[in-house]
Amino acid sequence: MTACGRFWPTLLLCLSLSACTTVPLEPLPDGLTNQPPAGWHLRQQEVQALQHWQLQGKLAVRQPSDSGSAVINHWNQHNDAYEISLSSAFLGLGRTEIKGVPGYIELSLPDGAIYRSTEPEELVAAATGWQLPIDNLSWWIRGLPSPGSDYRLYFDFGAKLALLKQSGWEIRYDRWQRFMDDKPELPARITAIKGEKRVRLAVTQWQLTAPETAP
Repeated sequence: MTACGRFWPTLLLCLSLSACTTVPLEPLPDGLTNQPPAGWHLRQQEVQALQHWQLQGKLAVRQPSDSGSAVINHWNQHNDAYEISLSSAFLGLGRTEIKGVPGYIELSLPDGAIYRSTEPEELVAAATGWQLPIDNLSWWIRGLPSPGSDYRLYFDFGAKLALLKQSGWEIRYDRWQRFMDDKPELPARITAIKGEKRVRLAVTQWQLTAPETAP
């Protein structure tokens, strides 16, 4: 075999080994699997069909700069549009109203000031000091990945979603509950973590709303 003839098999072998070794495999978290349970895709379709809903609960934020909590008086969701009413003594926020759609937000403070922005997370951070992934929360709170970016799902051996990784956040599903008899279980408590930032949502009530009464 000529030198040229020996070159090509060697090159192909090197390329093959390189392709195999340059893609690191992320180890699975202890006690979890990345294999969806039977019926998972059907459950996703059922939950995605919940387009008009309202929940009540509590929100807690912990981060290096400050921490605080708020009562979610109501969170109304109508397709992609949301209206969230929070009450908190933290930083004197009082009752704060948040309205928006992906990529746009309007925030009303108790003193009557109204702020609008096409950068929802930046506006919430500027007004409250809290780092909230606001555009993604309406998906994560239902146990769904937000569309438009890569994600990874991990399930426990009870066939429930336990962990979702997306956009640099790690969303842990701490508890599930059947809030409505004829609907799938929904998250009752989630914890979203990104670095030293931690956001916890606890849901006490969840119900469907008619399209004409949603925001």
